[in-house]
Amino acid sequence: MSFVIDDLCPVTVQDAIVRAATLAPDVEALVAPDGRLTFGALVGRVAHISASLDALGIGRGDHIGLCLGNSVDFYTLFLALGSRGAVAVPINTRLKADEIAYALRQSRVTQLFTADTLLNADFIATLRQIAPAIDHRLPDPALPELTEIVVLGKNVPAGCMTWDAFMDGASAHCDAAATPDDTLLIQYTSGTTAYPKGVMLSHRNMLANGFVSGQRIGLRTADRFHSARPFFHVAGTTLSILACLQNLATLVTMTRFEPAEALSLLEQEGCTHFSGNDTMALMLLNHPDRPHRKLCLRGGWIAGSQAVLRRFVTDMGATEVVSGYGLSEASPNIAQSCWWEPEHIRTAGRMRPQPGLELRILSPADGTECAAGETGEIRVRGWSVMRGYFDMPEKTAEALTDDGWLATGDLGRLGDDGRLEFLGRLKNIIRVGGENVSPEDVEDRLHQHPAIKQAQVVGIPDERLIEACAAFIVLNEDADLAPQQVIEWARGKMAGFKVPRHVWIVDGFEEIGMTASSKIQKPKLAAHARSLLEKESPA
Repeated sequence: MSFVIDDLCPVTVQDAIVRAATLAPDVEALVAPDGRLTFGALVGRVAHISASLDALGIGRGDHIGLCLGNSVDFYTLFLALGSRGAVAVPINTRLKADEIAYALRQSRVTQLFTADTLLNADFIATLRQIAPAIDHRLPDPALPELTEIVVLGKNVPAGCMTWDAFMDGASAHCDAAATPDDTLLIQYTSGTTAYPKGVMLSHRNMLANGFVSGQRIGLRTADRFHSARPFFHVAGTTLSILACLQNLATLVTMTRFEPAEALSLLEQEGCTHFSGNDTMALMLLNHPDRPHRKLCLRGGWIAGSQAVLRRFVTDMGATEVVSGYGLSEASPNIAQSCWWEPEHIRTAGRMRPQPGLELRILSPADGTECAAGETGEIRVRGWSVMRGYFDMPEKTAEALTDDGWLATGDLGRLGDDGRLEFLGRLKNIIRVGGENVSPEDVEDRLHQHPAIKQAQVVGIPDERLIEACAAFIVLNEDADLAPQQVIEWARGKMAGFKVPRHVWIVDGFEEIGMTASSKIQKPKLAAHARSLLEKESPA
């Protein structure tokens, strides 16, 4: 019998919403800082937003930007766009003006929904830097395809629309629907280049991944799943919003992860499951309030080390916690451990491939297939693999073979039992508190400083963030620049998680990380950075 993922679950947003409202109308779909919503109420809210989208002419295949925090508004807009066959383009709210401009321009966003402010970010001021015409009338020459901006908040420029006006303009009749193969999301990922790539994920990609991942986490009807994963990442859309929608569970979320508030929510909302990375889990485990909270956690999903998972089991009582491995290009999870498996397997990072996906391990040296137990590059094929990178055919061809195999750029091995162990990255990606950072991206920004001749960026261990960026800088002749000045300058040029935490001014790289052919050796640079940090740390 051939495997068909469509037989397991709904594979379009509109079908998933109707199913959830039919089976569990009184179960809360979402608990967010700006309100609560049941699955029954979700149908009407999404229908209203869909009719308002229709009035703006937004339909199947249109690319719509979302620059919002975790909220009822993001949640319902994302689902309404999907139900119409439109494509959501989440914008990382931590990015700087030129980084946001790149995403809007490269993805050809035609309409943007944005908060006026979020936490300490003033998005209207940022948009003015990008497109001054927001104070008059769009489009702006800098973003000629962006014709409408809807602002959620009080600071609405003259050239933009208020949220109330958007909602009041709903069409009387609104017919639209997506197909399983329609693109639901364009997710920007740093990858290995200085220019982020827009991963195109279909309804089937994301809804099936959300269903299967939720099943393996152990989500059941009316369970309460705490996840502060940002909705602008696939861990927020697929593995939070859609995992809960598909498994009829309640998503409890936050604008920003803060451990004391998270512990309070876990207790007050009676959360049964938790989702987070190493950084989030450690912040909870080490917080002084934790022993005083009455928690009822049963399980969850943590992208973390074996030690962190084991502590989460013993200290948080989450005896069914699982691990997972994935990447944006696979929407995202390729393999997971399962809540019903023995604890020693679940916490050891030995994961079952998602049903219906094919995995193989190839030797980085010659591309031959590795035997069981041998280490090589993880390749995957099947229903979870992306449609490609938007408007980047050459990059798509580099990542996807003609017969559908995705090159992950990650190292792993398959055991005799078929379980996958993720061992690290072939790529130079730095994982900063859950954010993927391309060293080349940070280097490109640093090279814009007039005093900097050459910059090399590596990842270093960080107690709170797991990894952080560090930079080695070669200055131009006669230039005078202190490390702290580099850091302060970088804070105004890139998202905070990309800013190097440590900077060293060096004369060159010959002694610390260069091959005979003048190629920089990042592993040697990273090792040198770690040795410098050890010397600088107080005894």
